[in-house]
Amino acid sequence: MGISKDDFDLCVNLSGVELSNPVIPASGTFGYGKEMSLFYDLNILGALSFKGTTREPREGNSAPRIAECDSGMLNSIGLQNPGIDAVIEKELAQLKTFFYKPVIANISGFSIDDYVYSCEKADKCGDIAVIEVNISCPNVHDGGMSFGRAPQTAAEVTRAVKEVTKKPVYMKLTPNVGDIGEIALACEDAGADGISLINTLIGMRIDIKRREPVLGNKKGGLSGPAIFPVALAMVHETAQKVSIPIIGMGGVKDAAGVIEMMMAGASAVGVGAQNLVNPLVCKEIIEELPDLMDELGIKSLKEIIGCVK
Repeated sequence: MGISKDDFDLCVNLSGVELSNPVIPASGTFGYGKEMSLFYDLNILGALSFKGTTREPREGNSAPRIAECDSGMLNSIGLQNPGIDAVIEKELAQLKTFFYKPVIANISGFSIDDYVYSCEKADKCGDIAVIEVNISCPNVHDGGMSFGRAPQTAAEVTRAVKEVTKKPVYMKLTPNVGDIGEIALACEDAGADGISLINTLIGMRIDIKRREPVLGNKKGGLSGPAIFPVALAMVHETAQKVSIPIIGMGGVKDAAGVIEMMMAGASAVGVGAQNLVNPLVCKEIIEELPDLMDELGIKSLKEIIGCVK
């Protein structure tokens, strides 16, 4: 006789936003939900983080934009999106016709003004519950170095965004740094409500026949199972430094990966590249969690958050 899902508490909390379970499709791997809704009822999800959005529309990087790797993939999409105004007016209006759970707005920018403009818009949108600020973008006023590579610039963006928002703000950090814990701490000190990590690692592939990079942009972001141990270590390191909630992500592909992330310190877990391999993966993970919890003697997921010190 199978166990009842009601016997187990999968609920988690992100800065006052209640999620029925910790599973969130990571930004950039789920679009705005429309295509994935053809595969299953998305309301099984804990929340949904939509595609990275900027102040102005972007066409993205030159093709090719995707390169396969062992245990992962490289992408160099370049934040292709219709801009924050179109996302709110069209994409979110459509999303709310079939999705009733919390929506996380992933916001990117190339200047502090960009972040402030888009986050203020997102904050005023009733269909958005949490704002996730991607500070892995190049700072156009600082030679192209991303805002998230130094505590000072990460804190600067955080403070500016918090001045124009009331909703929870989660700062999404790049792993391509020396001390991710210190950057997360700087964001917390500047007022961040939570941290999302990790974004992709920098990677490259070369076509040995053409003697040219596979990607049109030469380098891209590595995601998939290959980066899971790195992501797990960075979530654990960050959890030792900050007291605010963490959304852990990077290479998660099954229920066991969700449990590991939560034991390392994550309050919720993003599932990214695996959505492109198996569109049903988030649904499958949510359905598998009670069985794994039963096997491990876990009654409530809240009890394991950060249990590994």
